[in-house]
Amino acid sequence: MKIGFIGLGLMGQACTARLVERGHEVTGYDLQPEKIEAAAKHGVRPAASPGEAAAQADCVMLSVTSTDAVGKAVFGPGGVTESGSAGKTLIDLSTTETAATHAFAERLSRESAMGWVDAPVSGGPEAAAAGTLAIMAGGAEADLLKAEPAIRDLAGVLTHMGPVGAGQVTKMVNQILVLNTYVVLAEALALAEAGGVDASKIPDALGAGHAGSNLLRAMFPRMADRDFAPRGYARQALKDLDMVKDLARQFKVPTPMSGQSAELFRILVAKGHGEIDGTAILKLFDPAERL
Repeated sequence: MKIGFIGLGLMGQACTARLVERGHEVTGYDLQPEKIEAAAKHGVRPAASPGEAAAQADCVMLSVTSTDAVGKAVFGPGGVTESGSAGKTLIDLSTTETAATHAFAERLSRESAMGWVDAPVSGGPEAAAAGTLAIMAGGAEADLLKAEPAIRDLAGVLTHMGPVGAGQVTKMVNQILVLNTYVVLAEALALAEAGGVDASKIPDALGAGHAGSNLLRAMFPRMADRDFAPRGYARQALKDLDMVKDLARQFKVPTPMSGQSAELFRILVAKGHGEIDGTAILKLFDPAERL
């Protein structure tokens, strides 16, 4: 497929490399020219605007950091709508506010006759590069089918969750499970180390029991090694937990655990650690950090 890809950060670089590897023709745009240059090294054609990236594309993919960034990329000056047309589909891989997703989809259909699929992802850049992301999609089945050849090359599991917005609701469920677990893992690691236990043995010792999980296997060793190189950013974890709070308030669902986690991530970011990985939440439990 011909794909216009907007947002060439950590996830965008990994996604575009995978798509080019799988034979798709990718044209990419980012606000930061050095990210466009980095993507060009693995075969992405540069574009000067989101609209230029979308001009010759069968589908347009977005992977940006905020709801506001999605709106500007699609509807702002030089945006997707300037070259959008019927038959094209926009796939928002970002984590975007559900109410805004509904509004964006309606506006895009009205102004450009394009379909909208909200398809947030879970798994991080490593899974994107390997084509093993979990992708949860919301939108019309016909729109999803148009873009499915591209999405399938990024996904280990692609699930159509329902109409527009269903993907974003599912991503909030994902973030409750993942980001609260980051905090739990940090708490467990701090206790293990304080008790003189070799923390590196914890995943193998507990993985076969009820404590076993993907995150225990993947994230606990990184925490133990203090490897906080960003696979995502702590500031994004805070943003997502605040989105959980807003959506839960809308649905009148209590989320006390996520509220506590949000405040811990807020402290982490306030301490200047917003640009490292979310697993750096361990810093709030680490005696060395409190000296």
